Amino acid sequence: MPNHASRRTLLAAAAATAAGAVAAASGTARTAAADIADALNPEGPPGRRPDRAGLRRAVDRMSLAEKVGQLFVSRAYGHSATAPDPADAEQNQAMFGVRTAAELVSRYHLGGIVYFAWAHNTRTPQQIAALSTGLQQAALTSGARIPLLLSTDQEHGAVARIGRPATLFPGAMALGASGSAADARRAARIAGSELAAMGIRQDYAPVADVNVNPANPVIGVRSFGSDPRAVAGLAAAQVRGYQGAGVAATAKHFPGHGDTETDSHVGLPVMRHTRAEWEELDEPPFRAAVEAGVDAVMTAHIVFPALDPSGDPATLSRPIVTGILRERLGFQGVVVTDALDMAGVRQKYGDDRVPVLALLAGCDQLLNPPDLPLAHRSVLAAVGSGELTEARIDESVLRILEVKSRRGLFDEAYPSAAAVDAVVGVREHLDAADRIAAATTTLLANPAALVPVDAKAAPRLLVTGTDPVSPSGTTGPPTVVLARELTALGCRATAVAPVRAVAAAAGNAAVLVCTYNVPEGDSPQRTLVTDLIATGVPVVLVALRNPYDPARLPACAAELATYSWGDAEMRAAARVLTGAARPAGRLPVPVPGRYPLGHGLSLDA
Repeated sequence: MPNHASRRTLLAAAAATAAGAVAAASGTARTAAADIADALNPEGPPGRRPDRAGLRRAVDRMSLAEKVGQLFVSRAYGHSATAPDPADAEQNQAMFGVRTAAELVSRYHLGGIVYFAWAHNTRTPQQIAALSTGLQQAALTSGARIPLLLSTDQEHGAVARIGRPATLFPGAMALGASGSAADARRAARIAGSELAAMGIRQDYAPVADVNVNPANPVIGVRSFGSDPRAVAGLAAAQVRGYQGAGVAATAKHFPGHGDTETDSHVGLPVMRHTRAEWEELDEPPFRAAVEAGVDAVMTAHIVFPALDPSGDPATLSRPIVTGILRERLGFQGVVVTDALDMAGVRQKYGDDRVPVLALLAGCDQLLNPPDLPLAHRSVLAAVGSGELTEARIDESVLRILEVKSRRGLFDEAYPSAAAVDAVVGVREHLDAADRIAAATTTLLANPAALVPVDAKAAPRLLVTGTDPVSPSGTTGPPTVVLARELTALGCRATAVAPVRAVAAAAGNAAVLVCTYNVPEGDSPQRTLVTDLIATGVPVVLVALRNPYDPARLPACAAELATYSWGDAEMRAAARVLTGAARPAGRLPVPVPGRYPLGHGLSLDA
């Protein structure tokens, strides 16, 4: 078991050292904690976390522009707060009228920045911590001197913005296959500790959607599964894990995105559940997250006629955000919109109206508007016209400050290099990821008793199939990683491209074919599997992402589901295939026409 007390002591010392260094660099001997405490509660002792009354006084002292700025969480381009690469500086200039992320924070008094790999924010853990420090320094030396709530999408599995050497865990559906709330909580606790060490104090996880539609193009394996009670338990466990590590968890996507056939990034999905179906299927995980004390809930850009017949997306729906989330579920925390640059929220209204309507609906944080200057002006104008009251703005700002307070940002806002080295990607965490992954691999079929292969006989194995782009920076394409891990366990495994696989099949004990989101009907993946089966060499299907793939392909000599294609999942699959580990996963979703919910072979006999 880890020595939590000694680790907390180390991190506290590291944070204090970093704060002193930053304060010295800015020409003052004061610590960040003292600055923030004085700004919020000048009568109180330095370093004391402000109470609600102190937070209210802080809101009262802000200008309207500063209050409105607190509502926005924007992207910013570049690896550094003050010295981005020239191309990123040009992008910032084009989008925001400033060249650096630090200038962006200062100009708009932002409440948060969201990190993306595509915005070049997440190169290495040490770089991320330095970026966080620079951004916090900009926030604490300008405007209301309120620390930022830095955030990212680190769901793990298919969606992870920060890759190696940070620890990468199996995603939600893999955790659903293990069925262990303890593993879900431990994964979130470790992941949260690493995010906090890098200065990230809000994670847009866990996904609380119940995936009951195999055709769902945007949720799928990001969900824990199709059983609302199981999803509720795992979502609540992850809320407690993240927040136990000092990171605000965010349950998403309310009121539920699990039965849609349109991706809200590119269109406006319609949820066809009745009110009774919503209460039975979609509500339980969000209720469980609220009861677990989740800091934030993210809205979905979906139309849900049974909950609001207006045709407005849930993000802009007062009956959904205020009537159901606030009043029915009793949620008092921060409501954050899904990204406002997504098509699902932009189809009905213009980019000037969307942020205003989101606030009128009851949202607090406005995430990643496509045009931040326009959005900021629009909210200010809505207050000026009386459409929004300043009191309404104050409500949201207070909720945001309360989350910042709960997550310790008024005690210490700056991360440190020492904390990164002590926490991020350490051996203990990597071993935990492997242990958790070992319980997730699901053996779906093994009619010829091909699994486990006898690794001691050094069988020749061919590995081929789809190599999806890594979700988070692994050590290689999944076919290559799987072949390498099988070889390490005693097999003679070779990875080849699909165009060479049929010709190379002869002489192998088996061909392992990796699939990825196989569509209905004819497809290159179906053709490959069919042609490999025709060679007479036993074919082992490894479904890298959606476990629905076997229903869309001919039956194989053995079939496994891994739910993701990171290194930990490939190591776990290799161990199951060779008998080094017994398969323990059980399907957290049914595979229509092939396997029921809960199916999985154990090989205990």
